[in-house]
Amino acid sequence: MPPAMTNLMDLWAAHSQLSGEDLVTVDFLLPTGIYIQMDVPREATIQHIKLLLWKQAQSYPLFPSLGEMEGHMFECVNQAAVHEELEDETRRLCDVRPFWPMLKLVTRNCGRAERLLDSKIGVLIGKGLHELDALQDQEVKDFRSKMFRISEEKMQRVQLMTWSEWLQACFSPQLEPGGGATPVTDGVNDKQAEASLKVTMHFDQSQYIKACLQAKECPHLTLVQVSTVQAMFEKEISAIGAVVNRKSSNPPLPLPPKRRGPSVSQTVCVVGIQVRAGLFHGTELLCKPAVSSESSGRSEHVWNRTLEFDITVSDLPRMARLCFAVYAVMDKVKKQKSTKNSGKVHYPVAWVNTMVFDYKGQLKTGDIILHSWSSFPDELEEMLNPIGTIQTNPYTENTTALHIHLPDYNPHTILFPPFDKVRTLLRHGPRGRGGKKFHIELKEIMERDPLSQLCENEKDLIWTLRYDCMENFPQSLPKLLLSVKWSKHEDMAQLQALLQIWPKLSPRDALELLDFNYPDQYVREYAVGCLRDMSDEELSQYLLQLVQVLRYEPYYDCALTRFLLNRAQCNRNIGHFLFWHLRSEMHMPAVAVQFSLILEAYCRGSIPHIEVLKKQVEALSKLKSVNELIKLGTIKNARSKTKEAMLTKEAMMTCLRQSGYTETLSDLHSPLNPSVLLSGINVEKCRYMDSKMKPLWIVYNNKLLGGDTLGIIFKNGDGTRGLDLTLTWCISMLLMMIHWNKMCLCRIVPYGCLATGDRSGLIEVVSSADTIANIQLTSSNVAAAAAFNKDALLNWLKEKNSGDALEKAIEEFTLSCAGYCVATYVLGIGDRHSDNIMVRSTGQLFHIDFGHILGNFKSKFGIKRERVPFILTHDFIHVIQQGKTGNTEKFGSFRNYCEQAYLILRRNGNLFITLFALMLTAGLPELTSVKDIQYLKDSLALGKTDDEALKQFRQKFDEALRESWTTKVNWMAHNVVKDNRS
Repeated sequence: MPPAMTNLMDLWAAHSQLSGEDLVTVDFLLPTGIYIQMDVPREATIQHIKLLLWKQAQSYPLFPSLGEMEGHMFECVNQAAVHEELEDETRRLCDVRPFWPMLKLVTRNCGRAERLLDSKIGVLIGKGLHELDALQDQEVKDFRSKMFRISEEKMQRVQLMTWSEWLQACFSPQLEPGGGATPVTDGVNDKQAEASLKVTMHFDQSQYIKACLQAKECPHLTLVQVSTVQAMFEKEISAIGAVVNRKSSNPPLPLPPKRRGPSVSQTVCVVGIQVRAGLFHGTELLCKPAVSSESSGRSEHVWNRTLEFDITVSDLPRMARLCFAVYAVMDKVKKQKSTKNSGKVHYPVAWVNTMVFDYKGQLKTGDIILHSWSSFPDELEEMLNPIGTIQTNPYTENTTALHIHLPDYNPHTILFPPFDKVRTLLRHGPRGRGGKKFHIELKEIMERDPLSQLCENEKDLIWTLRYDCMENFPQSLPKLLLSVKWSKHEDMAQLQALLQIWPKLSPRDALELLDFNYPDQYVREYAVGCLRDMSDEELSQYLLQLVQVLRYEPYYDCALTRFLLNRAQCNRNIGHFLFWHLRSEMHMPAVAVQFSLILEAYCRGSIPHIEVLKKQVEALSKLKSVNELIKLGTIKNARSKTKEAMLTKEAMMTCLRQSGYTETLSDLHSPLNPSVLLSGINVEKCRYMDSKMKPLWIVYNNKLLGGDTLGIIFKNGDGTRGLDLTLTWCISMLLMMIHWNKMCLCRIVPYGCLATGDRSGLIEVVSSADTIANIQLTSSNVAAAAAFNKDALLNWLKEKNSGDALEKAIEEFTLSCAGYCVATYVLGIGDRHSDNIMVRSTGQLFHIDFGHILGNFKSKFGIKRERVPFILTHDFIHVIQQGKTGNTEKFGSFRNYCEQAYLILRRNGNLFITLFALMLTAGLPELTSVKDIQYLKDSLALGKTDDEALKQFRQKFDEALRESWTTKVNWMAHNVVKDNRS
C-alpha cells in the first residue's frame, strides 16, 4: 500500500515501497533453541519463507539436528490471540496476519495430509479446530466423531462415481419441478445476437432458461468440452484421495483448556438480588415459576434454599428447559414506572437457560455453573427468556455466574424413555366424542386464520377429536400441537404415536412445525421428513430461514442439521450458501461452537469445495484491507474533501494493482452467485462510495458474458450486519412472491445480497440501472425542482428504448411498480425516497436499502416521516399512463395488477408469517415477535374475506394516490411563500 498510509499498528495492512522490495522483519524461533531475525517479503508464501529460513539456518549451530524441512511447520499467534498452526503453506504472510511478526518452527507430529486438511478447514471457518479439540464437552466430541465417519463414507462413495454421476450429484441442473411447465415463447431479443452463427438449444424443464425469458433477459450458456469436465472430476477425486486414503496416524493432543482466574464480584448498591426460575416447553410454561428469597445487596448472593416446581419428573417433556433470570430489587423512586410489588422496582440483570435432559436423554444432576447473558427487558414477566439460547456465555470474566445443584437420584440414572417404551403407556380409548355439533365447531376452528389464538375450550375439543383432525384436517397439526398438555406424559405418548401415522404434509406446510413453539423431538423429525420432498430450488429459497432455525435446536446432532448437511453435500450450490449463512454468524458467541461444528462437517464431506471457498474468504479479506485503507485515508485528510478523494482513490487503485491483490481477487466464484466466475478486476472502474463506512464498488470483467462487466458492493463496518440480514430477508421474501406468482404479474428484481461476516457483506450491482434521483437531476437545471419534473423518468426511458422496445419498457415498469407497491406495503418498508428506488434501462423498477421494515419507520421530533403505506408518485403514474394524462385504461390495468399480486401474497400469508417468525432469532434490528407478526397479519388482512381485504387495500391505494399529489402541491406552495418573503 502507498507509503502515506503506513500504520505501524496494522503491520500487515500497511505497504511500504521506500526501499525496492516490500519487506518486513520477522523473528524466528527454532526447536533447537536458536533465534534468527530476518527480513522477508510481506507478500511471500509461508512455503517460500520456510525455504529462506532453512537456507539461513544452515550457518547456525545445531542445524543438523533439525532433520528434514518437510517435517516442520510454522506456528504463530493470530489476530484473535490464539495459537495457529500454519499447515497450509500456500498462504501469504500478509494474509496470515500474525498478531506480532514472530514465527515459531515446530515439528509435525502426525500425517501431513490430515494436518493440512485440518488447517485449511480452520482457516476457512474462522475457528481453529484445535479450539474444538480443547473443549471438554462430550457432546461436541460425539458429534465430531459421528460427522467424521459420515463424511469419510460420503467421500468414499464419491470416489466410486463416474464423471457423469459426479457432475449430476455436485452440480444438479436447475429443472422446473413437475412435468408440465408452461413454455415461454417471447422475451428474447434477436437483435442482441451479433454472432454469425445462431445455435438453438432446448433444455427440457430448465428453470434457468424459463427465469431468464420471463425476466426478458438473454440466457448465457457456455459450451464446455467433455475432456474439461473430466479433468475437473479427476482433480477433485485426487483431492479426496489425498485425505481419505491417508495412513492412520496419532491425532495431535488437544490444547489444555484455558485457565481463567477467579471471577471478581462487584458490590452493587441495591436493596437485594432475586433469582426467578421457570420450566418451559417452547414458550409454554409447564408450571408456576419459582422465586428465590431476596438476598442483601452486599452479601455473596448465596441461597441455601431449594427451588421447587409443581411437576413430577415423569411428566417432564424431553425438550423441557430450565430458564433463570437474575434481577435487582430496589426501592421505588418518584416518577418511575410502577410494578406489581408496591414500593419496589425490579431491574433485570441477567438470564441463562439450560436443558433438563442432556443430549443422550439423561436427566441432568449434580453441580452446574451457568454463565449468564445480559438482560434488558422492562417487564417482570419477560425476564425469563425461554426463546434464548441454552448455551452459556463464553465470556466468563464479566458475567453473572449461577452455581446450581440439581438433585441426584442415586443409584439410578433417569433416562427419557425411547418410543418403544413410551408406546406401552398408551391407553386406547374412544377416538372422539363424536356428535354433529362438535364436528361443526371443529370445522369452524380449522377454517379460521391459522395464526389465530385458541381458547382453552377449543384446545380441549381439538385434542379430544385429534383423530378427526388427522383424517379430515391434516394441515391442522400445528393447532393440535398447541392443544397438547406437555406437562402430562400420557398426552405426550398419545401424540408421539399419532405422529407415526399422521399423513405427510407439503414442505411449505411443514415449515411452520420448525418454529420455537414446537420443540418436541418427534415433531421436528416429522417436519424434516416432510422437507425431504423439497426440490433443490425450493430449498434454496428457504435456506436462510432454515439456518436461523438451527438456533432453536438445543442439541448439535438433530434431524435438521443432518438434513441440511446431506442436501448441501449433494448440491454444490446449496452447500455454497449454507457455508456463507453459517460463517457470517461465527462471531456470535451463542452459536459459534454449533455453527463451527456444522461447517467442519460440511467441509470434511465436501473436500474439493474447500479450495473454492478458501479463495472467496481470502478475497473478502483483501477487500476488507482496502476498505480499512480508505477509511484511514479519509480520516487523515478530512480537512480537504478534494485532497481526500484524490489520495484515497489513488491509494485504492495502487493497492488493487498489487500482485498479491490481483492474484487473490481474480478467477474466483462469486460469493453472491457461485455460478458466476469473476475473471479479473477492472481497476479503472472501481471506486468507493461516499457514505460513512466507505463501501467499495468493485467492477469485474467476465469473459463468459462477452466482455460485460459485473459490479459488487462490499460493505464493512458498524451497523452493516443488521442491515445485510434485514436486506437478505426482504429479498428472500421478494423471491417468494415471484415463486408464488405463477402468472408472473410482478417483475420484481431480486438482486443478490449476502452477509459474509461480522459487520460485512456483499450486494450485487444491478446492471444498466440508475436511481430516480439521478434520473431527475440530469433532466433539470435546478436541483430543488428536479423531483417535480414528471417528464424526467419517461424521457429517460425514451432515450434508452425506441419503437416497440419503449412500449415493452413501460409495461415492464408497470408490472414491477405494481409488484413493489404490494411488497413494500405488506412488508412495511419505510424510508422510501428517490435515492433508494432505481430503474433499469429495460424498464424494471426496483427498491434498495431496506433498513426500516414492518412499520419501524424513522421519526423526527417525535413525528413519523412516513405518511403513506407505499410509494406511488406522480412521475410513476405519468410513465404508467404513457405520458397521457387521461389514460385511465393503462392506469386501470396497473391497479388490477396490484390487486391480483396482493391476493396472491395474502393467500400465502400463513407461510409468509411463518418464515418471518423463523427469522426472529437472527437478531434483525428493531423487531419484536408479537408486534411485528401482528403488523404482517394486519397488512395481509388475515382473518378477513378476500373482499374485505381488497377493500382495505384499495383504501390504502387511494390514500397513497392522494398523498402523491398533495405532497407536490404543498411543496410548491411552501416555496412560493418562501420566494415572496425573500
